[in-house]
Parts: sequence; C-alpha cells; structure tokens
Amino acid sequence: MQRAAIVTAALLTAALAIPGANAARNADIPKYISAAVADSARPAADTERDASRKPAATLAFAGVKRGDWVLELAPGKGYFTRLLSAIVGPKGEVAVYTVSQPPKPDAPQPPVVALAADPHYSNVKVHLQRLVDVRPTNSFDLVWTTQNYHDFHNIEGLDVAAINQAIFAALRPGGIYFVLDHAAEAGSGTRDTNTLHRIDEETVKKEVQAAGFQLVGESRLLRNKADPHTGKVFEGAIQGHTDQFMLKFRKPKK
Repeated sequence: MQRAAIVTAALLTAALAIPGANAARNADIPKYISAAVADSARPAADTERDASRKPAATLAFAGVKRGDWVLELAPGKGYFTRLLSAIVGPKGEVAVYTVSQPPKPDAPQPPVVALAADPHYSNVKVHLQRLVDVRPTNSFDLVWTTQNYHDFHNIEGLDVAAINQAIFAALRPGGIYFVLDHAAEAGSGTRDTNTLHRIDEETVKKEVQAAGFQLVGESRLLRNKADPHTGKVFEGAIQGHTDQFMLKFRKPKK
C-alpha cells in the first residue's frame, strides 16, 4: 500500500508540474484552436479530460488549421474528432476511417456515427471501411491518430507496413502524419502492444519512416518520467497520466 501511495503521489506531482513547464507555449496557440477547445457544444466527459490531455497545445503542435482536410484513424468516442471539426471549419473536412474490419450490420454503430449525425459536426464524414482497402490518394493535409497506433499491431490480418503506406498515399505532398501514443519501455519494440497497450517510440519512428515519411517534430508535452512503463494504461493511478510521446512526420513535397 505504501509503495502504491508513493507511485500515485509521484504521478500526480509530475502531471501537475507539466502545465507550468509548458505555460509559455499557450501564447503560440492560434485563436481558432482556443475557440474549438472552449466550444460549449463539447460534452462534459471531454472537457473533464482536458487538464491531462492538453488538447490545445497538442493540436497546435500537430499544425492543424482552418480549411484543412483531416483523416482521423480510430477516433474512439470522438474526443479529438469534435475539436478537429471545429478547427477546420466549413471549408475543411474530418474523414474518419476504421483500422480493423468494419462492424457487422447487426453490431452497434461506433459512437462517431452519432457524432457525425449532429449538424454541429456536419463536416465529419464517417467511412466504415478500412483505410487499407479504400486507399484515397493525395487528398489530405493531416492524418491524425492518438493512443491507438500500438493497436495496429494487435489487429488480426492488418499489416502495419500496409497501413502506413496507405497513409502516405492518402496525404498530399507536404502533408503531416501525427502519432500520439503511450510509451513502452525503451527497447521493448512491440512486446507490450497487446498486454499493456504501449509501444516503444523508436519502433514507431522506424515503421513510419520506412513508409517514406520524414520525422520533422517531437513534443515532450505529455511525457511523464514518473511512469514506470510497467502497467496497463487503463489501470490504477497511471490512468490518465501515462508517459506519452508525440511524433510529427511529413510526406516529402517531392
């Protein structure tokens, strides 16, 4: 019990220390991103997570802007989908694609389907098709995936190299591929993707760069040295306070 209390205290201390370290960055956040985060249409379940997820600084780092065409992979309940929709505005679009096989006709629809039916998010288009099967080309300014790249390795029949190649094809020259995920122990590769839902950052870099991307940015915004990288990301004091990496890749312009 005493050890658990110490770990919990360390995690909370580290989590609270990060905002101050990044406070100066707030001045660089575009007004359209701040407005999206402040949108009153966002559900309380989303806004309550803002303190730990730091959406404004995360979106600013990725570089999303008004009028962008964004492809989001595996959006979950739509935390970032809503924000991306508000940022890109009526001249932009947020196209949502699945990574795994589409749900069967009698299965419950993903939460993002109801989100897209809301007129407030009319620029969200849901494609219940695997990106690797559709393979749009040179269509998007940004491909966005958060806290789920590790799952690419856990989906039966999915070739990670093929999904990264499909993402490369989908982006316009100069487009950005943004990856945010839970960090695993250094050197662990894909060992913990299915058990702890973590992945080694260096493995992600190698896999994405192998598809032709250039690594152009890394952010320590969500790093947490107090995370021992040994626990499941959804359990105990670590939930919401994991050590997370953010990587920004670019498709070469030529």
